[in-house]
Amino acid sequence: MVAPGLVLGLVLPLILWADRSAGIGFRFASYINNDMVLQKEPAGAVIWGFGTPGATVTVTLRQGQETIMKKVTSVKAHSDTWMVVLDPMKPGGPFEVMAQQTLEKINFTLRVHDVLFGDVWLCSGQSNMQMTVLQIFNATRELSNTAAYQSVRILSVSPIQAEQELEDLVAVDLQWSKPTSGHGYFKYMSAVCWLFGRHLYDTLQYPIGLIASSWGGTPIEAWSSGRSLKACGVPKQGSIPYDSVTGPSKHSVLWNAMIHPLCNMTLKGVVWYQGESNINYNTDLYNCTFPALIEDWRETFHRGSQGQTERFFPFGLVQLSSDLSKKSSDDGFPQIRWHQTADFGYVPNPKMPNTFMAVAMDLCDRDSPFGSIHPRDKQTVAYRLHLGARALAYGEKNLTFEGPLPEKIELLAHKGLLNLTYYQQIQVQKKDNKIFEISCCSDHRCKWLPASMNTVSTQSLTLAIDSCHGTVVALRYAWTTWPCEYKQCPLYHPSSALPAPPFIAFITDQGPGHQSNVAK
Repeated sequence: MVAPGLVLGLVLPLILWADRSAGIGFRFASYINNDMVLQKEPAGAVIWGFGTPGATVTVTLRQGQETIMKKVTSVKAHSDTWMVVLDPMKPGGPFEVMAQQTLEKINFTLRVHDVLFGDVWLCSGQSNMQMTVLQIFNATRELSNTAAYQSVRILSVSPIQAEQELEDLVAVDLQWSKPTSGHGYFKYMSAVCWLFGRHLYDTLQYPIGLIASSWGGTPIEAWSSGRSLKACGVPKQGSIPYDSVTGPSKHSVLWNAMIHPLCNMTLKGVVWYQGESNINYNTDLYNCTFPALIEDWRETFHRGSQGQTERFFPFGLVQLSSDLSKKSSDDGFPQIRWHQTADFGYVPNPKMPNTFMAVAMDLCDRDSPFGSIHPRDKQTVAYRLHLGARALAYGEKNLTFEGPLPEKIELLAHKGLLNLTYYQQIQVQKKDNKIFEISCCSDHRCKWLPASMNTVSTQSLTLAIDSCHGTVVALRYAWTTWPCEYKQCPLYHPSSALPAPPFIAFITDQGPGHQSNVAK
C-alpha cells in the first residue's frame, strides 16, 4: 500500500505542471511591470506580451475592486505575441493591469500593480544623456529631493547590441521604479532625463514616465535603422576614429537592441543628447542622418503602437556643449551643432517639424572629473529642454523657449558696418570682439576675421567690419568648439536667460543696405 503522503507528492507536481503548461511563455513585454506609467489620453496605451499560439488573452484594467475595462485578443501564431490597445485614460492612478491567458479551459494570470497614467518620454543618446544623477552638480541635494516626485517613474534599458531588430528588450538595468533618496536607483538613471521629467511634473502636476536608453561614446549610426542610413547614403562601415567613438559603432546595433523593442509602446515624445561621437565621423552627413533618425523613429513608433503614438510626436534635442580636448578638429563641434538643426540654425524648421532644442554651448565645465566634454550642469540643460517641451509638446503660448537669432542682416559696406536685427529682444551680457566673424574675400581667397561688437539696442546689434579690405560674403557666430566661459556668452534673451544659438549666414548681394537672412 502506498502511503497517502506519497500519492499527494506525486499528484501535486502533475497538477502544478498542468496549470503552468498553459502559461509556458506567457508574459508581458519586458518593460511592463509594477510602478510603470502608461500613456494617458488622448492616446490609448498599448499592452502586449508573449503567449501560446491560439490562446485567448483577456486584459483587465482594475482600480481597487472596480473593473474599468476589459480587452480580449488572441496570441498570433507566427510571432507568439498578443496586443491590446486600452481606451484613453485620464491621468492618475493607481491601477492594476491583469492579463489572463485561456487555452483549453486552463487559465494563467499575470498582474502588474501601482500603474499610473500620464505622459511617457523616452530619453536616448550617448554619454551626456547617460550621465547619472550621482555625477552632476549638487548630486546630494538632487538625490534627497524625491519625496515630492513619487509620480515620476523611471526605467533604464540595459546596454545591449544586436545584429537584427529585436522584438523585446533583452535586459533592463532598472525596472520601473519610484525615485528614492539615497544612492540606489539613481546610479542607473540619466540625470538629464530625470530632471527633465521633474520639471514637467512641476508644470503638469500629473504622472510622468521616463525611459532612459543610452550608451556613451556612440555615433548616430548605431542608433539608426538601416533604412534611414541608406536614405542618407551613409557608406558601409568604414574607418572609425576611436578617439571620439568609444562605444559600439556598428550600424544599427543599438537601434536593433535598445530602441526597436520599445516601438510598440505609446509615447508622448523623445529627448536626445548625442553628437560628440560624430565630430570626426561622418560629420558632413549628420545634417541628413539626424533628421532621418527622427523621421524613422516617428514612423516606427507610430506603426508599432497601432497609431497611438503621434506620427510627428515631439522630439527634443540638446545641442552640443564644449570640449577642451585636442582630439577633435576645431571645426567638428560647430559643424555638428549646425547639422543638429539640419543647417537652419534653429528648430522647429521645415526638415525637423515639431522639434525643440536646448542650447548648451555656454554650459562648459573646465574642471569636470569626467572630462570637459561631460559638463556637470545638467540642471540647466533639463530646464531649457523642458521650456521647449512646454511650448511644442504642450502648446503653452507666449513662452520663450529659444534664444535670439537674427531675422535680418544688413550690410552697410560704405560705413564699414554690418547691422543685425533680431526677431526677439537681446541682452548683451558682455562685449566680445572675437565671437562674431566675417568671411572676407579678395583675390579669390577668403578668410575669417573677427568682427567687433559696436552698438547695441533692444533688438539690434551693429558689427564693425572695417578690418575687411575685400568683400564680406558671410557672417558666423560662436563658430568654435569653446565659444565662451560658463554662462558668459555675449548674447542672451533678457528674461529667459536663454543663449543665442550659433549660426552662419551668407551675404550674396553686395549693394549698399542689402538685407540677408540667416543661412538656411
